[in-house]
Amino acid sequence: MRRSAGFRDADKVRAEIADVNWYHRIDLGDGIVTPGVDDTPSRFDVLDMPADLSGNSVLDIGAWDGFFSFEAERRGANRVLATDSYCWSGEGWGTKEGFDTVRRTLGSNVDDLEIDVMDLSPDAVGTFDLVLFIGVLYHMRHMLLALERVASVTGDQLILDTHTAMTEDERPVMLFYPENELNNDYTNWWGANPPAVEAMLRDVGFRKTERKHPEFIPTGRLIVHAWK
Repeated sequence: MRRSAGFRDADKVRAEIADVNWYHRIDLGDGIVTPGVDDTPSRFDVLDMPADLSGNSVLDIGAWDGFFSFEAERRGANRVLATDSYCWSGEGWGTKEGFDTVRRTLGSNVDDLEIDVMDLSPDAVGTFDLVLFIGVLYHMRHMLLALERVASVTGDQLILDTHTAMTEDERPVMLFYPENELNNDYTNWWGANPPAVEAMLRDVGFRKTERKHPEFIPTGRLIVHAWK
């Protein structure tokens, strides 16, 4: 389905997106795509998100510009909540301006809440049929505790996409980045290998895990689906 900028003037939309520092590339229709530095559509294609989310609630943790939130809505989710803290607060180089611009342009009903991963709980946000935790876990200083918080708000399924390291070791191990060793970024803390990620997911209450597209593991990318 092609996105549409709807009733908004295309030139006005182009002017609005020109003022934003974008991470995600989001198709707004009318030939307008946000100029994100991340090739988000290609990254999304291998997540294996359900094609039909009708009747489901979706939580997007670390939403940033909101690509995955708006895609979940497009796939029929009856409620989508986008959350972020670091990117929306302006502590990094991103802001919430991109998310707000896309939501306004698309006429979207995606909800938003600025909240840290460590503050997630059923009381704070509720529980969701599907939780998206994309590109966030390796930024967490306390990785297992972060997964506990994520598990607490997952009603059924989690889709996790994270950096991985030490992938040749069959033991559950993690590589610690005390400074900016990973991508020259001081916010990257850990590279957990696939057995470690799966073991932590089981420890926090997921009964089943499944690695997706293992061909990406040698490149440092791990995609795991987990179910309660």
